[in-house]
Amino acid sequence: MTAICALVVSGTGLTGCSEDPDEGTNGVGKLPVAEIQRKARTAAGTADAVHLSGNLVTSGRTYKLDMQLKSDGATGSVTAQGSTFQLLRIGEQLYLKADSGFWSDAGNDGKADAGAVDKLNGKYVRVPQGDPAYKKFSGFTDKDALLEGLLTLHGKVATDGRHEQAGVRTIRVSGDKGSGGTLDVSLEGVPYPLVLTRAGGGGTLTFSDWGKDFALEKPKKGDTVDYGKQLPTS
Repeated sequence: MTAICALVVSGTGLTGCSEDPDEGTNGVGKLPVAEIQRKARTAAGTADAVHLSGNLVTSGRTYKLDMQLKSDGATGSVTAQGSTFQLLRIGEQLYLKADSGFWSDAGNDGKADAGAVDKLNGKYVRVPQGDPAYKKFSGFTDKDALLEGLLTLHGKVATDGRHEQAGVRTIRVSGDKGSGGTLDVSLEGVPYPLVLTRAGGGGTLTFSDWGKDFALEKPKKGDTVDYGKQLPTS
């Protein structure tokens, strides 16, 4: 609750009181920047689940992510180069679901003919663990690995004022005055990371639904196909 500043009239004039920016918060805003980062990482690492959305730029390619993640799996969508595909991981089993346009583009190397494209269209395709695509796509479904790689700022790190994200008060931590990335940490309740802006135009990601569980359901047999030993190169 925001502090109310009362003005008191005395014989010597008016005296005022200033608003305490940490009143009603979890107190993280008062901590040294290294401790803020540690608490945010700990909160993220111990949460059972998270919803991750936004843009991620890596290796010169932009991916739009909308993923629900937890330790034993994930579900959601990834958009890259105008194509959107669904990812579902349950334990070690990874499924990819996309339309014929995605498979046609992926099959430009000649591995996906028209018949195969029709077979794969709108189906959950089991991605073989030995396929190069498995490592690439499963990375979008690995909560711990994603957070470990993302929640890193570069350069000299310092606090950068109090802000608000989706109605939640935050303390912002910046690397090299913002050029090394910024991270907004919740000042309400558990100090979860809420918004990350990556260094060097690496994208902006929003974290929500921390600790909120979600169901992972194996696709029905009729909705699942095996591509074969190796998926076409995308």
